[in-house]
Amino acid sequence: MKFGVLQFFSWPGRRGDLKKIYERALERVRIMDQNGYDAIWIAEHHFSTYSVCPSVHMMGVHFAAATKTLRIGTGVSLAAFYNPVRLAEEVALLDVLSDGRVNWGVGSGFDPNEFRVFGIDRDERYPRFRESVDIVLEAWNSDRFSYEGQYHQYDDVEVLPKPLQDPIPVWLAASSPEASVWSGKNGFTIMQDPHSSMAVIQSKRKMYEQALVENGHEPGNRDIPVARLLAIADTDEHARQVAKKGAEWTTSSYAKRPPSKQSEQVDPIERYVNDVIL
Repeated sequence: MKFGVLQFFSWPGRRGDLKKIYERALERVRIMDQNGYDAIWIAEHHFSTYSVCPSVHMMGVHFAAATKTLRIGTGVSLAAFYNPVRLAEEVALLDVLSDGRVNWGVGSGFDPNEFRVFGIDRDERYPRFRESVDIVLEAWNSDRFSYEGQYHQYDDVEVLPKPLQDPIPVWLAASSPEASVWSGKNGFTIMQDPHSSMAVIQSKRKMYEQALVENGHEPGNRDIPVARLLAIADTDEHARQVAKKGAEWTTSSYAKRPPSKQSEQVDPIERYVNDVIL
């Protein structure tokens, strides 16, 4: 078993200096590097104090410069918001500058506000995500390539640099059953989200493994990250209080989302405390 941390950059109530949040995160990463942790996974979010890190690749370079062996994971690159060849360049450059330590986690995104501000139809998030993954992998694996897609077209493009790792390890975020099945059909390895209950996590894992087998892919020997929220305290009661406070912050971070979408994103606090947080 390997241990890592999914790093958010939360700014509750905008209290204190945001720069201090980044400094504390860097110190945490140094401690992880010195104590045998496998990877730091950096969360990308936009336009919210829930996590103030709009560039996981820039933050990844920052962390890589301060560490020696810790793997630098994107948790995740929100592919729908990028030009795919630019995304391929940024991740490859991060891999080179980190001396081949990148774990590329990639996902479609879910926050309606992010799609609204970037001017992208949220209903297109899955096909855009899948097309972007295809293009990034083609850019890395080909000297030059052309591509004719639904959203992006390229003619005779050379993308440089190439990743130092060959192949660079890739994980697809699978927060929905559909994403789990699609990843399995195409032989990708998944990473599972921090907000689903363990029962839902197990259900999606079974769907994924079944899709792998049915489409001729080997299910064994895959590292599948499962992100869990932890509440640590001296007593169970204190831990529950800590968990409840964290759940309140998580859910309230999306309180200003459009009402029609809010029910998709905000779960009852008690569900987090009882079914999600360990």
